[in-house]
Amino acid sequence: MHAFFGYAALYEPGASALVQRVLAIPSKRFEHKAIAFLNEEESEALVAAPDTDTWLGRRDRTLLLLTVQTGLRVSELIGLCCQDVVLGHGAHVCCLGKGRKARCTPLREEAVTALSAWLDERRGQPPEPLFPNRGGGPLSRDSIEHLVGKYATVARLRCPSLEKKHITPHVLRHSAAMALLQHGVDRSVIALWLGHESVETTQIYLHADMKMKERALAKTSKLDVPPGRYRPDDELLAFLKSL
Repeated sequence: MHAFFGYAALYEPGASALVQRVLAIPSKRFEHKAIAFLNEEESEALVAAPDTDTWLGRRDRTLLLLTVQTGLRVSELIGLCCQDVVLGHGAHVCCLGKGRKARCTPLREEAVTALSAWLDERRGQPPEPLFPNRGGGPLSRDSIEHLVGKYATVARLRCPSLEKKHITPHVLRHSAAMALLQHGVDRSVIALWLGHESVETTQIYLHADMKMKERALAKTSKLDVPPGRYRPDDELLAFLKSL
């Protein structure tokens, strides 16, 4: 409604009084839940879930590993082509993010090894999808969400801590951000890594990291205050009565 009346203000100046009244209405407050993410052990269990004896399993393992390490959005994964992967010195993957903004994300050695093996097996032309479906076309959003859910079920058998977590592709994106934050990477770098418009967007990861809060608490000094009810002495009482 706010967006519609903001649009109406430009084209219906006669209704400006009504528009101002509507825009003055504050947005409804809602509960902000802490983001869900996977720790290192849980991420490893998920990446290890696909059966690498099959073509689909090798494709899916490479896709999961790339997602956990780079934090790419589903739309960015779908749009990846074989030519977007640059291996060798300074290995990275290029993608087209929100607002059609291109960015490059560096790759760790494990991801480089997996992608190198997958590209050799894939044998696709540069403009063809990096992760194709059975027909050779790009995967759909539903397909990626389905395979993440499928392998999450398998991973729960190996990693019991996953039982209480609802795992989606966006949870893997959060996991990549949390891994960077826990290793001391600055928030501005994380924002560039994930393709965020503002550094403030990464603030949610600070609230979600309980270990970081515990480390901050451990640095504070203990309060040396004896338990019990405070009782002022006679001198203090006499001073207060004189006021």
